[in-house]
Amino acid sequence: MNAAEAFLLAMLVIYALPWLVWRLGRTDGWAPLVVVQIVGGILLGPGVLGVAWPAAYATIFTPATITSLNGVAMWAVMMFVWVAGIELDIVEAWRRRTETGVTAGLALAVPLLAGSGAALLLLQAPGWRGPAGADWQVVLGIGMACAVTALPILVLFLERLDILRAPLGQRVLRYASLDDVAIWGVLALILLDWERVGRQGAFLIGFVPAALAVRWLMARVSAADRWALSLIWLAACGFAGDWAGLHFMVGAFLSGMVLDARLFDQAAMDRFRGFVLLALMPVFFLSTGLRTEWGMGGWTVFAAAGLLLVASVGGKLAGVGLAGRLLGWPKGEGLTIGWLLQTKALIMIIFANILLDRQIITADTFTALLLMALGSTMLTMPMVRSRIAEMRSHAKTSPALPEDGTGSRDPV
Repeated sequence: MNAAEAFLLAMLVIYALPWLVWRLGRTDGWAPLVVVQIVGGILLGPGVLGVAWPAAYATIFTPATITSLNGVAMWAVMMFVWVAGIELDIVEAWRRRTETGVTAGLALAVPLLAGSGAALLLLQAPGWRGPAGADWQVVLGIGMACAVTALPILVLFLERLDILRAPLGQRVLRYASLDDVAIWGVLALILLDWERVGRQGAFLIGFVPAALAVRWLMARVSAADRWALSLIWLAACGFAGDWAGLHFMVGAFLSGMVLDARLFDQAAMDRFRGFVLLALMPVFFLSTGLRTEWGMGGWTVFAAAGLLLVASVGGKLAGVGLAGRLLGWPKGEGLTIGWLLQTKALIMIIFANILLDRQIITADTFTALLLMALGSTMLTMPMVRSRIAEMRSHAKTSPALPEDGTGSRDPV
């Protein structure tokens, strides 16, 4: 089998298998297609298919094929979060900076503390700390893994709920984007990579004048040129963000966030996002799982995953709930936003993979974190759907609903 045939066979498996499971199994109520694709990638990866049927794994997912899939996946997710960044109203984000900072801070800090507490309990027994990891690195790493929100999955869920452009969806996107930047900064601290910390500072300082220059240029070129220039800007920001250690997805989101959405035709943007989601994003969802190697350590690992799931979900709900009380949100709104911010799978897998590669955590710890991330992500849609429907129903019967997050009810 030549390289082209191996690549196309892998693409056939990536598109067909999860879709068939999702469609024939009717899993959408509890496991949307994206979750099936992530789980499918894990099952098709070296840790499951590679162990159970190594010949099939070696035939379908050759090293050259995996390299090609990773390239497609990287560009796919960059374009996807770039569009989400464009649709985030940066003027409104700046106007609501205090509310956004308080909510994002508590949504990150409380689950981080809860996850760190769970990690301290786990470290009372051997087998959770990697050979190159100090206790504080393991505690902080597990705590941050419990606090993560996966921006690409969140955007997808907001779109499926038809609230991506609604005030509620925009608020949730603001909270998650701030936390995404913080996540990679904390990772640099965990890895004791001071050069990376310096690069992150240089990136954030240099990004401001570059963004102002791009905004000035985009307002003065034709509509056709804006798309080409935007993709050039996207690639540059993705490269710079990854070089700085903030991850290419952060650079991609920031590159879109600073662009003026009014300069783009909304219908064209919708078609572009739909194409990326249908034709390219399945490769990203599955390729992330294909990079996952994991070992099963018996019921102890499942018990640890349950502990981490309680810390993660409970900490996020408590943090956002506290923000809602401080800011005077209507009853129940904090719970809805807290559940929306539970999406973890992709970013958490990438984050935990880095800790595993650096031998800060063990394979059992990684497995427990992986199960926690999948459980948290799978809980999101079932818990949120009814709450969104209830908010919509209430909005129809209310005479006026203000649109901020500072003591008002938010229309969806």
